[in-house]
Amino acid sequence: MSVRKVKAKILYLPTYDRAWDDMVYAHATDTCFDVRSTIDAVIKPGERVKIPLGFKLQLEPGYGWCIRNRSGMGGKGIALANGVGTIDNGYLGEPSMVLHNLTNEEFKIERGMRVGQVVIEPVYTADFEEIESEDEFSQTARGAGGFGSTGTK
Repeated sequence: MSVRKVKAKILYLPTYDRAWDDMVYAHATDTCFDVRSTIDAVIKPGERVKIPLGFKLQLEPGYGWCIRNRSGMGGKGIALANGVGTIDNGYLGEPSMVLHNLTNEEFKIERGMRVGQVVIEPVYTADFEEIESEDEFSQTARGAGGFGSTGTK
């Protein structure tokens, strides 16, 4: 399998412990690389906590990145509060994750814990053409059907 490499500049901040693995893919064909918490935190039931990640990243033009929840965190009832964190190409600040505890028990985040994963994605933008009426849309079999319009079985 051929994997496309995207040029990326990374700056590790002083809060990032260089004894941790640098941003690496665990396997050559992995889609994401893991990111770590730079703080200790306790997330109480129902609470949200902002977790800084300790680096800054710049990708070549035409790409952006998303921070996703790790499956192991989701399995423990800890979710990324906004579902997925989309990072625009022009953002050069330190990324953070807002984690939400969906359980009835406190959840401990330890400094250095792998809390999320990053995927690099190509960016496509729309070239909008304003129309006067929905009659100008191309007709489709689905039309305006949504929210269960295709049934459950």
